[in-house]
Amino acid sequence: MKKTKIILATTSPYRKETFGYLGIPFEVEGSNTDESQAERNDPEELVKNLSKLKAEAVAKNHSDAIVIGMDSVTYFNDKILEKPKSREEDFQRLKELSGNNHQFYTGVYIVNTATNKAISRVVKTEVFMRNLSEKEINKYLDEDPHFNTYALGYDPVRHISSSFVQRIEGSYYNLLGGIPLETIVEMLGEIGYKEEQF
Repeated sequence: MKKTKIILATTSPYRKETFGYLGIPFEVEGSNTDESQAERNDPEELVKNLSKLKAEAVAKNHSDAIVIGMDSVTYFNDKILEKPKSREEDFQRLKELSGNNHQFYTGVYIVNTATNKAISRVVKTEVFMRNLSEKEINKYLDEDPHFNTYALGYDPVRHISSSFVQRIEGSYYNLLGGIPLETIVEMLGEIGYKEEQF
């Protein structure tokens, strides 16, 4: 049986690594999407729209593929949090998140270019942070020069920041990799990727 090509419309190493856990062949292709064109008020609508834009940008280059677009944001105190622009900004971010809960949203949009079928989901993970000291926040920011690459403002997998999260409600892999595997597996079945192909 010929396996339909799966393409992740992302260059994120975290999403690539996490999707690899499924053990099915896939490729990655950046979408070069202009994210400024999306309305940034409602987190669910934002990730839904951006994941669609990313998937469609890659899908137009392929006639027989399943393309998966994703986008994630952090939401706290009724505000979408942008990636921190400086160490100082992220320090203040982590002080505010300390002892509180925030939400991590990921939009997933999958299109089968052979059938033109497309489906969309938004996955929310509630994140509860323990109380953080200024010392451990500074230690994390000193250790990780890439802190501002995370939508969360911290890395929940590596460094001392992996101890910041007290508990979560919702998808585990959504938080860890920005790619909710359990939802994606269900969506692949709906879009036409047969179970025997896993």
